[in-house]
Amino acid sequence: MKKLVLTVSLMFAATSAQAQWTNPNTHTSSGYTRSNGTCVQPYVATNPNGTQRDNFSSTGNTNPYTGAAGHRTPRY
Repeated sequence: MKKLVLTVSLMFAATSAQAQWTNPNTHTSSGYTRSNGTCVQPYVATNPNGTQRDNFSSTGNTNPYTGAAGHRTPRY
């Protein structure tokens, strides 16, 4: 039981630490259909702010809406 509590605590701490680097300002985009017929679902994204380090998809960040871990290296 102690291991379970410790594991959950560490996961919560790791998630909290990552979330603080994510840009809290977001916007929603409506779904649309591309010219080749591919449907794009509506999504939530961070607002532009001159850096890529705090985007949901950047390494070290987690998307709070989907739980997906960031995987892209920021260009700057």
